Amino acid sequence: MKLSYRHLVKHIVQKPTITELSAKLFQLGHEHEIQDEILDIEFTPNRGDCLSIKGLLRDLSAFYSVEFDMPTYDKPIDSLKIKFKNKCRKMCPKISFLKIEIEDNIQDYKSNLKTYFEDLNNKPINFFTDVSNFVAYETGQPTHAYDASIFNNQVILKEISDSYEFTTLLNDKILLTDKNNVFFAENEIINLAGIIGGKKSACNKETKTAIIECAYFLPDAIIGKTIKYDINSEAAYKFERGVDPESQDFVLRRFINIVKDHVKIKNLQICTYDYTTTLPIKIPFNTNEINKILGTDISDKKFKDILSSLNFVCNEKCIEVPSYRNDVKTQNDLAEEIARVIGYDNIEVKSLSVPILNNQSNESYEQNIKGFLIDNGFFEVINFPFVSQSDKTSIKVDNPLDSNKGYLRTDLEKSLLNNLLFNERRQKEIIKLFEISDVYNYKKGQISKKKKLALIATGRVAKNHKDFSKKLTSEFLESILIDLIPQHLLSFKKINRDNLDTKLKNEIFFLEVDYDEINTSIHKYSANSKPPKEYIEYKPISELPSSNRDISFSIKDFSKLNKLEEIINGFKNDILKEKFVFDYFHNKKNNEIKLGYRFVFQSKVKTLTDSEINIVLNDIIMEILKLESVNIPGFKQ
Repeated sequence: MKLSYRHLVKHIVQKPTITELSAKLFQLGHEHEIQDEILDIEFTPNRGDCLSIKGLLRDLSAFYSVEFDMPTYDKPIDSLKIKFKNKCRKMCPKISFLKIEIEDNIQDYKSNLKTYFEDLNNKPINFFTDVSNFVAYETGQPTHAYDASIFNNQVILKEISDSYEFTTLLNDKILLTDKNNVFFAENEIINLAGIIGGKKSACNKETKTAIIECAYFLPDAIIGKTIKYDINSEAAYKFERGVDPESQDFVLRRFINIVKDHVKIKNLQICTYDYTTTLPIKIPFNTNEINKILGTDISDKKFKDILSSLNFVCNEKCIEVPSYRNDVKTQNDLAEEIARVIGYDNIEVKSLSVPILNNQSNESYEQNIKGFLIDNGFFEVINFPFVSQSDKTSIKVDNPLDSNKGYLRTDLEKSLLNNLLFNERRQKEIIKLFEISDVYNYKKGQISKKKKLALIATGRVAKNHKDFSKKLTSEFLESILIDLIPQHLLSFKKINRDNLDTKLKNEIFFLEVDYDEINTSIHKYSANSKPPKEYIEYKPISELPSSNRDISFSIKDFSKLNKLEEIINGFKNDILKEKFVFDYFHNKKNNEIKLGYRFVFQSKVKTLTDSEINIVLNDIIMEILKLESVNIPGFKQ
């Protein structure tokens, strides 16, 4: 986000130079570049509260005396009655509307509004939209300006799942697919909620009465939409990172005050729909715990002074977190606030003694297990150890890398099932996966850790002429795993497909056992599969559909069999992804071999047409038909 140094420093009593200010921003963890007194700051995803002049000044108040001169409209405002219905209360638990009617003679932009356009080289659009954009820059809360006439009919905020064509206020046409939250009026979409408004409802230079929407959207409802629809949206950027649900009255009154500075207001009305039940976050006051986390020795007074400078409310028992700091929930989060203000470079470095364990034997044992499974057609997966869902024994992580995945896994089943479904959606006919990982549980006040081996499988037995027509069964899986897992533990669970997002019917088999229960005889196993000697570059998996072609070859001269296989296996093409024998028959009466080959075609960039596939297939066929005594039954040149 780009912010002007001049817009920041005018509120700071000490008037630091841009170099001094830059140093403090880096200490606070806000990486940035400077060009012509414009700070281009890269905020971390959890610091949505800093995406504004006001937000950044709140952080800088730990070092400087900050004066907020952001006057707001302080007179009573009449109640607004509009035809609005919120069918997305979980996604949008609080929303306010301001109706504002102005006279014709709008003055030239002045003061803060003027410098916003001059210093940042922004282009004015129309009065209400310009004020809306400036208020978001100043406060961090996006607002959206509608032409008030759109609310003459009922406006509904709802989730849609069908495909709709939507014309944005930039006149771009977008096809909305899957689930989207939208504002709906007069049987059409007028706003893609939290992202961009529609052309029909937009204000223009002639608009004199507007409805200003000020909403709180859950970040999960916004994340990913701008990428999916290729939209550049400052509002979405802020909503994705979290805005302050308690700021709406201040923001709209600030909006009114800026309008009042430029034009006479004829009428004002306001309303708020509030479905929130969230209580303030309170964390126990515990300086000892903070010192333990950081390795510091700060006093209660210094601890309280630092947090108070950052607008936390402190007393002897607890610390109340401001409503805009949705990233602070635990003692670890408070410790991070203290460390930022003290400066990580100013915390004394202390030596840490870590015992060195000899795990060579354990590593060799695990490699034997992996080698055995790979030799039997299984592929290893390594999943993220954190999940979004929890149960009674789940352990919640204080400061997760992903706020949507805040719990440690209690089992490996859900992760492996997601892996299996991912591969099925990419038309894999044989899926055999395994994972070795620790799982954690919390019972009776104690945390327990267990290392597990889990396997999941579905589809065909193998891609060869003997097993291609056979489907995997629990009996087959148990027969190949008996040397690895004790008989009494070899009991595969069948996973019900009824609640899964899939149309396939193949049975899914799952098994999870304690790592310690694996047969110790695996120590003696010598794997056939070996790690690659050279670096193998990762190749992205195509999301596009694949196409199969089956060809049966008739061979009279058995000596040509090896040559045929050599031609097919040596044939290379970008869209030919796989080929294998799926059928073999020796007709002793006619003294011939019939060989069935399956060719799998897939592109990374487009859905293939029959003609594109046939061109490659004909090249293979023409090369093979050069072999004497080899023909394709039913094929005519």
